[in-house]
Amino acid sequence: MADTEKIATEARTEFGKGAARRIRRADKIPAVIYGHGNDPIHIVLPGHATMMAIKHGGANALLDLDIDGSSQLALTKDLQIDPIRRVIEHIDFVAVRRGEKVTVQVPVQLVGDAAPETVVVTDTTEIELEAEAQNIPEHIEVSIEGLQPGTQILASDLTLPQGSTLLLDPETLIVNVTQQISVEALEAELEEAEAEAGIEREETDEEAAESEASTDSGAAEGDSEDKPEE
Repeated sequence: MADTEKIATEARTEFGKGAARRIRRADKIPAVIYGHGNDPIHIVLPGHATMMAIKHGGANALLDLDIDGSSQLALTKDLQIDPIRRVIEHIDFVAVRRGEKVTVQVPVQLVGDAAPETVVVTDTTEIELEAEAQNIPEHIEVSIEGLQPGTQILASDLTLPQGSTLLLDPETLIVNVTQQISVEALEAELEEAEAEAGIEREETDEEAAESEASTDSGAAEGDSEDKPEE
């Protein structure tokens, strides 16, 4: 469930790349708030406090922004992150009201362990939900504890927090559990597929060595048989 973190903001009065660099050098983050038919609001946020609030709130962090003494709930929608330093360079927010329902993407989190010798594949990593802005789940837990090969979990099987509505097709595959295939079986399947496709596999160095050893052994036996008795 999303927590509301209080963050003090400053009005952004300078724009352009140079101004943005100066903001970031001061350990601050440029941001903009959209929504409710209003003009975008450009603000500057404290770097460390904002990063910690978003880390705590998750992908859909809800912040309570203090703008000129007025409180504005804002839902995080887009983060621009420096690929090397891994710091936030810019944030897009959507303005929301208390009790307002919003559409969000919530990550899937697997818990538990499936049965031995199984392979668990997460086909859908995020779930689209409608939820109250102040009650957005941080993630949707999906238990795979003890699941046997052949088990499939669909969107309709998910347990959603109260007040959340699934916006995904109920038949969407979320998790698929299959039997782990052995190396021998995988190799056999690959060889069969290659044969059907008319692909001739090149002989490996190990196979070539075995073939050469077998040929030398056969030749040696042949020489022994041809040698006249004394």
